[in-house]
Amino acid sequence: MAVRAKFKVASVTLQPHWDIAKGLTHTIKLQPVTTGSDENKAFYAATPSGQIELSILNDEIGKQFEIGSEYYIDFTKA
Repeated sequence: MAVRAKFKVASVTLQPHWDIAKGLTHTIKLQPVTTGSDENKAFYAATPSGQIELSILNDEIGKQFEIGSEYYIDFTKA
């Protein structure tokens, strides 16, 4: 069974990777959506709190996460 959640980018932090040769690490923090649409209110009713934190080394991927952007997160058992 898959579970879908909807999260919003709360913060983006850039910092040097401990291995300088790897460049910058993008730390992305996401939180469940709360308002903005009826769909968001429905997701909020199911997931009122939580946090996802990602550390991304690929600069092109890291740049795709903008503060305030919303993303569907699908959880499927592996």
